[in-house]
Amino acid sequence: MFLKGLFSVFSLMGAAQVVQGALTRRVACPDGKNTATNAACCPLFEIRDDIQNNLFDNECGEDFHESLRLVFHDAIGFSSSGGKGGGADGSIMIFSDVETQYHANNGIDGIVERQRPFVQKYNISVGDFIQFAGAVGLSNCPGAPRLDFFLGRPNATAPAPDLTVPEPFDTVDSILDRFGDAGFNPDEVIALLASHSVAAADHVDETIPGTPFDSTPDIFDSQFFIEVQLAGTAFPGTGRGQGEVESPLSGEMRIQSDQELARDSRTACTWQSFVNNQNKLQKEFKAAMLKLSLLGHDRSSLIDCSEVIPNPPALSDSPHLPAGKVMSDVQQACATAAFPTLTADSGPATSVPPM
Repeated sequence: MFLKGLFSVFSLMGAAQVVQGALTRRVACPDGKNTATNAACCPLFEIRDDIQNNLFDNECGEDFHESLRLVFHDAIGFSSSGGKGGGADGSIMIFSDVETQYHANNGIDGIVERQRPFVQKYNISVGDFIQFAGAVGLSNCPGAPRLDFFLGRPNATAPAPDLTVPEPFDTVDSILDRFGDAGFNPDEVIALLASHSVAAADHVDETIPGTPFDSTPDIFDSQFFIEVQLAGTAFPGTGRGQGEVESPLSGEMRIQSDQELARDSRTACTWQSFVNNQNKLQKEFKAAMLKLSLLGHDRSSLIDCSEVIPNPPALSDSPHLPAGKVMSDVQQACATAAFPTLTADSGPATSVPPM
C-alpha cells in the first residue's frame, strides 16, 4: 500500500513537471540566434540590437535620457476618469505636429524624429516602440532594474490634450493631483522620479543645456535623492530658468518641483527611504514604470516580452555625500526617521560636467 502511494506521488510529480515544461517551452526565432517563450517577441531582438548600436551607442547617454523622457511624456496623457488621452499609445509621435507644441514638451521633437526612422523600419506600433526603447536604453545604466515590456499596444487615434504633463514649476498639490488623476499615489510619484537619477535638462534653462540632475547621470543610483536634500537657494526674480533652483553643486541643476517634493510632509519620508536602499529603489521604480507603460491598456491583452530586455550592469558605487559636503548640509524633512548617515567623497568640492 505504501509503495502504491509512493508511486502515485511520483506520478503526480512527473505530470506536474511535464505540464511546467510545456508552459515554459521556448520557440526558436527565425534569426537562428535567439529563442523566446512567445514567437511574437522574436522580432524585438533585431530591434533591440539595432537601437542599442545605432540610437544609444550602448551607453546610458543623451539619447537614452531623451528616450526616457519620451516614455513619460507619451504615457502620462491619461485620466483614470476618462477624457485625457490614451496613455502609452504613441500619440506624441503620431500627432507630433500637435503635441510637440505643448509647453511641457519643449525640445522633445528631437528624440521623436531620431526614433521615427526605427518605427518606420519595423512592424511595431509607435506606443510599443517608445516603451521598448526606454526599457532597452535603461539597461545600459549600471544599477538600474530590468524593466518589464509588454507588446501589443494599438496606435493612438487622437493626440493627448495639453496640460497633462507636470512641469518643473508646478506646485506639489498640482503634481500629486495630476498623477492621482492618472492613477498614481504619492509614493509612486517619488519612485518615478528616480528617472532623474539618469537625466539631464536641456530646456529648463536654455543657457545651460545638458545639465544633469545629479552628479552621476550615467548611473541609476540614489545620488539624486541625496543631492536634492542638500541645502539649495531659490533664484531671485526671473534671471534663471523658470522652475529652477540653485543647486549647491557646481554644474548641477535642481528643479523647483523636486526641491519641494523632497521636503513635503506627504512625500519626504518616501524620498528619504531611497537614499540607502538600492533594492527598494529598483523594485519600486520598476513597478511604477510598468504601471506607467500600461496606462490606457489592458495588460491581459498584451504579450509579455520582458525577456528581450537586457540585464543592466551591477552598481559598484555606494551612497555618499558629494565631496566638500557634510551631514549638516542635509535639510532633514522626514518627521519619523533621521536621514541616513553618509560619508563624503574625498578630494575637491564636486563639480558636475554637462552631458
